[in-house]
Amino acid sequence: MENTSSSGPGPIKHDPFGALRIRDFRYFVLARFTLTMGILIQSVVVEWQMWQITKDPLQLGLIGLAEALPFFCVALFAGHIADIISRKKVIQMATFFLVLGTVFLFYFSMDIHVNVLRFGSYPIYFAIAITGLCRGFIGPSYSAFFAQLVAKNHYVNAATWSSSTWQVAAVAGPATAGLLYGFFGPCISYAIDAGLILASLIFIFFIPARPAGKKDRSESVYESISAGIRFVFSNQVLLGALSLDLFAVLFGGAVALLRIFSDQILHAGATGLGFLRSAPAIGAVVVALSIAFFPIKKRAGRILLGNVAAFGVFTIAFALSENFYLSFVLLAITGGVDNVSVVIRTTILQLATPDEMRGRVSSVNSVFIGSSNEIGAFESGATAKLMGLIPSVIFGGVMTLLVVGTTAKVAPMLRDMDL
Repeated sequence: MENTSSSGPGPIKHDPFGALRIRDFRYFVLARFTLTMGILIQSVVVEWQMWQITKDPLQLGLIGLAEALPFFCVALFAGHIADIISRKKVIQMATFFLVLGTVFLFYFSMDIHVNVLRFGSYPIYFAIAITGLCRGFIGPSYSAFFAQLVAKNHYVNAATWSSSTWQVAAVAGPATAGLLYGFFGPCISYAIDAGLILASLIFIFFIPARPAGKKDRSESVYESISAGIRFVFSNQVLLGALSLDLFAVLFGGAVALLRIFSDQILHAGATGLGFLRSAPAIGAVVVALSIAFFPIKKRAGRILLGNVAAFGVFTIAFALSENFYLSFVLLAITGGVDNVSVVIRTTILQLATPDEMRGRVSSVNSVFIGSSNEIGAFESGATAKLMGLIPSVIFGGVMTLLVVGTTAKVAPMLRDMDL
């Protein structure tokens, strides 16, 4: 915003590092970085383990379902909890149990052949279910805590840097997991994974707790959760943005099938899988840094819709590629255009939500977005089983384009939105 008074100061200069100058926000992004690194290392190692054990794409999809179902069961309740007690405490407790789940995977992998013969792959699903439960509480609490660390005038910049941090971790996490698994096996991978998640717990410890918003304590749990759902569904812009991301990721993502592309189409192995998994994040980091210096303001809705459409187009192109380097570039482009959606959606979420409802609204966001990757993984595995690998990814890209067209028609306020 500019001050146009002749006697006042000149235009306010945009500071691309404004949010990072806040001490507590720096600890927040460090915590998010290490937590994301740990979760993604676990994800890649578990997927590769399961593929080596079963050689079944449906089993890979069931991993996503094993995480998503517990996530769904607790996410809305977790938002209610984040609005009545300290969000920092919720994050600390959930992260602690996430460490325990990773330690369990480490123990199971110490004698993997004997344990698989004795128990099958069920212990892996059990550990992933713990991850889903923990993420159900972490998601809304992190989002609500984020808004308490910076002033509103820093929301766009903070959302950009928070997204950038996540994406840097998303570059390093899968690549590190592929290298660790390829050279040292699952046990060392899980040990480092647990150490990173523990580090995130330490970074959160250094951030002073903030009180929860002034919520009506006479509300029942049902009334509280219902109020959050009604708030989201009564806001066309917020609902449209969340729905767009939900269905685009649900149908358009090929991430769950990358280990099959790496193994059967591109012949790149576990190390290649790590780099393929990091490719979308590399593109996202480049775009996020651009947004930090040149923030999105005008025509944000049309930019959002255009980038999600591009995500579908380049997903289809990836499905048709048989060259590792071309596939890497195409995945990087999908990550770049997808990150535009992330920044715009995060900004909408923070600006449109009163503090006393942040936990509940964030939990609805988590149900829409946080579980879409896991449900999308199940959808990808199931369609690959039914239609074949390449046709299933093409189908997802086409569905993404249909979702964009439908959203543009039924949510004109989102389409014409400025930030």
